[in-house]
Amino acid sequence: METLRSYLSDMDLASLQSMAELIDERVIAGNTIFCIGNGGSAATAAHLSTDLFFGRRLNGEQRPKAVSLVGNVPLMTALTNDVGYDDVFVEQLNGLFQTGDIVIGISASGNSENVLRALDFAKNNGGTALGLVGFDGGGMKRRCDICVHIQTPGREYELVEDVHHAICHMLAGYLKFKAISRRAESGSANE
Repeated sequence: METLRSYLSDMDLASLQSMAELIDERVIAGNTIFCIGNGGSAATAAHLSTDLFFGRRLNGEQRPKAVSLVGNVPLMTALTNDVGYDDVFVEQLNGLFQTGDIVIGISASGNSENVLRALDFAKNNGGTALGLVGFDGGGMKRRCDICVHIQTPGREYELVEDVHHAICHMLAGYLKFKAISRRAESGSANE
């Protein structure tokens, strides 16, 4: 508990706020947020896309376009079989990704090749690469436009994943707060 508490209190809030503001800006512009990860981070990616899409729902407002690329198991196994696991996310982005879209990579180690390739794809195709990472940051820390790095000793997967889940809730909560604030400023009735 004490270790988890210290990781949460040591979090780089400036990076988290920059990430939240960028996501909000892109949601308003109608861009898509793609969420990816492996293992426990795949579960976090699916959770984040759900929270962004459904958790921010407000009457009369367009929902954010948030998509998890980890949920279609038949497609993932077909891509893994035919092109390899290293390109399982890039192949899904190919054809869906548009200029201005965001890929959020989630990884405890920051070294998952399929996540790294997807982040590179985003940057090379007019988008933005965001990351939630632990340990020493791995390759992800250098590849992301904005990265929230929870610096931990290696192998503390569960603690990194716990902090990443908290960050996901913070991001979704921020988007909902901003939407409600905009509505109040414009004089619209609250839900």
